[in-house]
Amino acid sequence: MSALMHTIQVEPLRAAVCELMRGFGSSPRETELVTDNLIQANLTGHDSHGIGMLPRYANAFLEGGLTANAHVTTKLDSGTLLALDGNAGFGQVIGHEAMALGITRAKAHGSCIVALANSHHLCRIGAWAEMAVAEGLVSMHFVNVISRPIVAPWGGRDARFGTNPFAVGIPVAGREPVILDLATSVVAQGKTRVAHNKGEPLAPGQLLDNHGEPTIDPKFGVVEPLGALRTFGEHKGFGLALVCELLGGALAGGLAAHGPTDGKQRVLNGMLTVLFDPARLGESAIYSGEMRAFLDWVVASPPQAGAERVRVAGEPERESRARRLAQGIPVDAITWGELLAAAARLGRDAATVNRLAGLG
Repeated sequence: MSALMHTIQVEPLRAAVCELMRGFGSSPRETELVTDNLIQANLTGHDSHGIGMLPRYANAFLEGGLTANAHVTTKLDSGTLLALDGNAGFGQVIGHEAMALGITRAKAHGSCIVALANSHHLCRIGAWAEMAVAEGLVSMHFVNVISRPIVAPWGGRDARFGTNPFAVGIPVAGREPVILDLATSVVAQGKTRVAHNKGEPLAPGQLLDNHGEPTIDPKFGVVEPLGALRTFGEHKGFGLALVCELLGGALAGGLAAHGPTDGKQRVLNGMLTVLFDPARLGESAIYSGEMRAFLDWVVASPPQAGAERVRVAGEPERESRARRLAQGIPVDAITWGELLAAAARLGRDAATVNRLAGLG
């Protein structure tokens, strides 16, 4: 049976989340960045990376694994190559600062590689690709996850690494950018939490139970005894996950997954980002025209049965954003209850959070 759903308008939700964020002792700027980033994830339809992350953030903070008001520090700077440390700060702040530095260098020099280590949860990686394309830059992101291993290797029966996201942002002159943002698992771990809280099954082929057998019960991604997510595309997704662990983790982050969980709630990310200005590579009129011609050709493909039309990466998120801005953001009652409990653990009044959201 599906859980009760609340529908909350954006501004009341923002006010409620800001009130909760005060429990971290965050500065006004940190509160703004974290709140806006999480709500944008909900708006794009990725509830797995939205406000439902706050209870885990609260646990990580109270355990000492998440540091409020932290900022990036520079470990290496050779002009077009930056190595940064996130000091276990909020990924919404650390990611923003790292991308701002990389964007400035790429615009000045034509390209920049940013190796970011020790950031707390960077949330929806597509947000960083969107930040780059807004400045006319192409970006590629390889990310690893240091937390409880939750994804099984292709051919394996238990979890050995994280969801290891990969993202690409490509600006297209005269139209919306292409934003490819994906977990290398079939689904993000947060989607098992969302399905579990809603009382809904997963699609077949996404999850293994605690014995390494296929299951559609999302509880094996959320509560003990835990199972493991599967990689998308069988061995191909596994290969990309491996690359993300090696580049985002071992190389950029200086820390890769190689053991069982320590039981902590913190989620640390390493991210290797490649940024470049496509205009430096040739005549923009030529490549822009070729991009548009290709995209027009692709989306003109006749739709299969059950499909409305062909969409390109980034389009579903923009459609969701427009719809939810108009209609409000759906939040299941269990997730909302967990958020209120997190507010109380952080010393904030849950009733006030509820009232600000328009629910009390």
